[in-house]
Order: sequence, then C-alpha cells, then structure tokens
Amino acid sequence: MSFIKGILGFIQNYFKSLIFLVLIYLLFAPSSDKEFKRANLMKINLSGPIMSDEEFLKNIEKAMKPNIKGILLVVDSPGGAVAPSIEMSMAIKRVKKSKPVVAYAKGIMASGSYYAAIHADKIIANPGATIGSIGVIFNSPNFEELAKSLGIKEQIVSAGKYKQIGTPTRTWQPHERAELQKIIDNTYTMFITDVANARGLDIDKSSEFADAHVFTAMGAKRVGLIDELGSIYEAKKMIIDLSGVSDPIWMKEDKFDKFMDKIISKASFNIYSYFYGLKAI
Repeated sequence: MSFIKGILGFIQNYFKSLIFLVLIYLLFAPSSDKEFKRANLMKINLSGPIMSDEEFLKNIEKAMKPNIKGILLVVDSPGGAVAPSIEMSMAIKRVKKSKPVVAYAKGIMASGSYYAAIHADKIIANPGATIGSIGVIFNSPNFEELAKSLGIKEQIVSAGKYKQIGTPTRTWQPHERAELQKIIDNTYTMFITDVANARGLDIDKSSEFADAHVFTAMGAKRVGLIDELGSIYEAKKMIIDLSGVSDPIWMKEDKFDKFMDKIISKASFNIYSYFYGLKAI
C-alpha cells in the first residue's frame, strides 16, 4: 500500500512536469521510422553562411536511403568557407549518380553555396534571386594601430619564412601577400574549372560567368549558371518528374533540428559578419 501511495504522490507532485515533457516530445520528436520509410522525396536546406558541412552531410546520408527517389536542394546562402563548400559539392556529385537532384535558389545562391549546387541535375532560381559571385577572398583585419594605442607589443618565436602569414597584428610583408595570392589564385582556378565542367561552360570565357560577377536570375540563366527561372512549386514539380514517383511523399523535417538550425544559422551569420572567414568563397 505504501508503494502505491508513493507512486500516486509522485504523479501528484510531478504531473505538470510530466505533461510538459510529453508535450515537448510530441512537438520536437524526430519523424518515426515508419514515416521515413514512406517518404520518397527529401528536401535539404542550405541557408546562412557556410561554416561547417556536418549537418549537410548528415542529410545527404539520409537521402541516400533506397526509399528516397529524389532530392530538392533549397539554397539561400552567401557562401562561406572553402573546404565545407567543396565537401558539399562533392556530396551532391556522389548522390546524383543514384538519384536526381534539383537545386533551387530561394534567395541567394552565391560563391560557396553556388559551388555546392553545381552538380545538381537542374538549377532553378527564383526570379528575384541573386546568383554567382564566383570568386575567392582571404580577409584579415589589421590591429597594428589599435595595439599601439593600447600599448600592446607582440612577442613571437617562429621558424619558417611564411609562418606568420596572414597575421592581423601588422601589415603583411610583400612575400607574405604574394604567398596568399598564390593560394587564392589556385583556389579560384579550381573553382572556375569545376563550375565550367559541371555546367558545360567554356573555361576560356570564365570572365563572363565568374570574376565574382553577381547576377540576377535572368542574367545567371543567360551566362549558363542556372537552367530555369521559377518558384519553389516548379522546383518541386521538376524533382517529382525526374524521380518518377507517382505518389510524392516528402520526408518530414525534424522540428527540433529545424528550430536549432534557425538559431545556429542566425548565430553563424552574426559571427560571419564580423569575421568573414579568413579564406572564403
């Protein structure tokens, strides 16, 4: 009897907390395996500055499941760090071997985010979207004058002519700037080569589609960076047609992940605004 009383007492004391936890679970619980197995199409969002590829690659792994017949990549990103952008691009290239991928430029598909999308079977852009900015930048502040005003002097022990390359505490030496330029030029050559190969463009005419030009959707179509102008409706219709599904069922987004993505994206944007990634595309 005392055992039963203890259980009833616990329920009475913590009933509200239990109800709250149940509601949180129902609200944010990931989609069930049953729902995942029923889905045959998947939407992957690429939004905000690109600082990591971890979440994107997790979604690509989910999309590789046999039941998923097509992927819609929705992009609204100004680009970001080089390595994650390339990792995303290679992931799309791999997955399109087994199922179609349509990329949709929702707002901004520029620099690294365009790199990520180049291997899609089709790229569709909202007529008001901004496309391009195919270029590379290495950016670092110069705190030399600020350090002087604060009476701060650096002390460094290093080995190697280029070990202090990119330092923000003084003006770069000519040989350091030349070394950075070499890195940037090599990365840019890789960027435009991959774009030209993926989109069937003439690399000898890269000044027309690259050179960090920023295009409207219409301009991007004219130079071959995208295939069509349209809305998210047309993008969804295209992936449905390409995948050949007769009864399209979209995989439900995990509500908790979506909520966290918004928070992380906003935080990343604020950080990116101040420190624009030392090497970004």
